[in-house]
Amino acid sequence: MSGHSHSANIAVKKAKTDAIKGKIFTKVGREIAVAAKNNPDPDTNSKLADAIAKAKSVNMPNDNIKRCIAKAAGELSGANYEELTYEGYGPAGSAIIIKTLTDNKNRTVDFVRTAMRKHGGSLGNAGCVSFTFTTMGIIVVERTPDLTEDAAMEMALDAGADDFIAEDDAFEIHTSVSDFSAVRKALEEKGLNFFEAEVTMIPQTKITLEGEDLAKFQRLIDALNDLDDVQDVYHNVDLPEDEE
Repeated sequence: MSGHSHSANIAVKKAKTDAIKGKIFTKVGREIAVAAKNNPDPDTNSKLADAIAKAKSVNMPNDNIKRCIAKAAGELSGANYEELTYEGYGPAGSAIIIKTLTDNKNRTVDFVRTAMRKHGGSLGNAGCVSFTFTTMGIIVVERTPDLTEDAAMEMALDAGADDFIAEDDAFEIHTSVSDFSAVRKALEEKGLNFFEAEVTMIPQTKITLEGEDLAKFQRLIDALNDLDDVQDVYHNVDLPEDEE
């Protein structure tokens, strides 16, 4: 089976993840805490189980995960976090989608708008670019000597995956949004090690930027990712491998 590869250069991406793990742990930790707020049991709370799997894929320690779940019963018990999505355009008409988790909508939209404007972008109306993206589940499994391509594909398809892509150092598995939790759980029970496990947005087509447009775009993405309320940033720019 074949399709768009989301897992190119896993080693580079993991190195970059390790370099900014503090920021990533904070964002994933908030996601876990919010998911656990009304039900701290991942066996009966699929959203929490998915958030925990995402945390484990970025090597978040189990003690951190437990603290985030406990946090849900403490300081978040009276907080009202909202999941808000913003869409807009970056340099040279690039498409950007920003997923946030916030307890202050006005603060978040102001910070996002300021970052966009400062780096050559602008916010648009809801739906202005999301129609050019496909939302799907992505599970990237470590390729090991003990896990053959045929065995991994059989596990994935038996679990309900839509697509399977073999890379040099990983297997990439695509699912529908509705099937993601079940597929992830089935593969997790098989003992597979995840490099990545989350519902994400993939651009249907990518564009290439060069020179100052590319530099401005990279500064914009960095600025958005630095915002505490921003959980994920999706875009349609084909970045150099060391920037992905």
